Amino acid sequence: MLEIRPAALSEFSLLPALEADADLAFDTLDPPFGHRGEFPPPGTAESYADAFHIMVAGRPPVGFARLDIVDGQAHLGQLAVSPEHARQGIGRALVMAAKAWALEAGFHTMTLCTFADVPFNGPFYAGCGFVELPEESLAPELRRLRREESALGLDAMGRRVAMSAGLR
Repeated sequence: MLEIRPAALSEFSLLPALEADADLAFDTLDPPFGHRGEFPPPGTAESYADAFHIMVAGRPPVGFARLDIVDGQAHLGQLAVSPEHARQGIGRALVMAAKAWALEAGFHTMTLCTFADVPFNGPFYAGCGFVELPEESLAPELRRLRREESALGLDAMGRRVAMSAGLR
């Protein structure tokens, strides 16, 4: 397994291309899932620098997890693994490392937003201990994130949900 560690500042410039490469996984879905051209563009090095914490797998990174703070709790804002390294447990290892880091940092819950019915999204996160949150129960900042996703057109591509996992 690749080493999972905090990202170095010099690696932030590598993350946009890694995110774009990871989106190639959507091309493998049957039936087809929208068009990647409909996705918002990948983050920028500057936007990654604004994250609360970034964890990477490998040197150079072949995967990363972006953590932010939403409603006072840890939020997994992005998980990406390069297609060449997919299905090797790197994504799961990144999620588990992110949960452990967040717990050590004093958080009790981690949230995320994802496509509910894409196998490597909703079902994957459920296997990592996340459960779907009812829309009416979302805290204000998470509700705002869901509105922003909808405005970006993500909801038109597939059912989006917010999920949460307790940290212990």
